[in-house]
Amino acid sequence: MKVALIGATGFVGNALLEELLARGHQVTALVRNPDKLAARPQLQVVKTDVQDAAQVQAAVTGHDAVISAFNPGWANPNIYQDFMSGTRAIVAGTKAAGVKRYIVIGGAGSLYAADGTQLVDSPDFPAAIYPGASAARDGLTELKQEITLDWTQLSPPVAFHAGGPNERTGKYRIGSDTPLSTGDGPGTISAPDLALAVVDELEAPKHVGRRFTVAW
Repeated sequence: MKVALIGATGFVGNALLEELLARGHQVTALVRNPDKLAARPQLQVVKTDVQDAAQVQAAVTGHDAVISAFNPGWANPNIYQDFMSGTRAIVAGTKAAGVKRYIVIGGAGSLYAADGTQLVDSPDFPAAIYPGASAARDGLTELKQEITLDWTQLSPPVAFHAGGPNERTGKYRIGSDTPLSTGDGPGTISAPDLALAVVDELEAPKHVGRRFTVAW
């Protein structure tokens, strides 16, 4: 397929880039700084401000799918506002370009605890990541109202984080709206195996119009 990838230089986005290229897809990477990605076969790099829907539209027109691993940066003091405005611009640009398939990497905070509350609303949720996690949750809430796009959101497991395991085992389990556990603790997965699940969903859609989660 011809796939537009947003966030290709990030932790998850880079794993997605490697998985897509390894499986023969043509990838257009929408990035702020093209110098961060070296030239490679099957890869086109386009400088794009994803806060601008018109730039997104121009970059993704003619593609079979858009995959977004957008994150304005956990250290960004305006992460909530920038996350929401960027997410809305990406969705608007994708729709204006006539691309139907849209897959987005969300957060674990929107998963549901046993009592029916979302993890991001729990009293012990880490304050440092609350603004970004809250934005990811609110982005999913808006996406659930979307009727034009064939959308899917993947929420990573609770213990997934940059700097964690990075091997590609080729294995993962699938869940829906509640966190998956690994043994006696919260579930985790490597970025390459998370990317594997995303590209599997791209090639053989099973979660159109809904969210799913994965873990080892």
